[in-house]
Amino acid sequence: MNLIIDIGNTQAKLAVFEGNKMLFRIQVDAENIFKKIKEIQENYQNIQKAIVSSVGKLDKNSFETLKKDFQLLILDHETPLPFKNLYSTPKTLGIDRIALVCASVEKYSNKNVLIIDAGTCITYDFITVDNHYLGGAISPGLRMRYKALHNQTAKLPLLTSKEPEALIGDSTESAMHSGVFNGVVFEIDGNIEAYRKKNNDLTVILTGGDAKMLSKQLKSSIFANSNFLLEGLNFILQFNTN
Repeated sequence: MNLIIDIGNTQAKLAVFEGNKMLFRIQVDAENIFKKIKEIQENYQNIQKAIVSSVGKLDKNSFETLKKDFQLLILDHETPLPFKNLYSTPKTLGIDRIALVCASVEKYSNKNVLIIDAGTCITYDFITVDNHYLGGAISPGLRMRYKALHNQTAKLPLLTSKEPEALIGDSTESAMHSGVFNGVVFEIDGNIEAYRKKNNDLTVILTGGDAKMLSKQLKSSIFANSNFLLEGLNFILQFNTN
């Protein structure tokens, strides 16, 4: 069994895999990681390997104690990967984006794949049929756009993400929902269309915290998978320890 530890800015995701099958998944406050890991160890006593991924700076020393219990891999830019990275600044490529690309290599090998992660930021990552990672794009996510409208103006309120009831907003709040939400939907659809014009047989994956909300509104054909990053981390662990 494998333990997957994905650390965000304030939240962390923990998952247990047996082979490629996810047995358990939970999201916790980052400060409660080690307490929850102990609970997981009690419930899944056959865990032998673990991987740690963090989008921010990681205090590797804090995870040294895990080496007593697991064969531990801390993902960084020196970790061997199952694809050729052609990003011009590979050391600046987000660890989360690396994991997503690895998931596509495992599940959609020999295909052109566009991975869209709709979270704090919206990231677009493209890998070719030859397993060459070329890069992609980064833009503000839903909540970041709402915050920008509020912080950069004098009177616009701070709203939470919501699907608009109509294209035309007839109040300030409904106009903001239409602008933010539909702006993201049109952006994603436009990017998918542009990639499809240049790449035959394109497979599109949508993941991230806002994937479920957005997937219902996209006109493009996609595969929505909220666990894609965790699956990618599990594949990286298997790739480096088998």
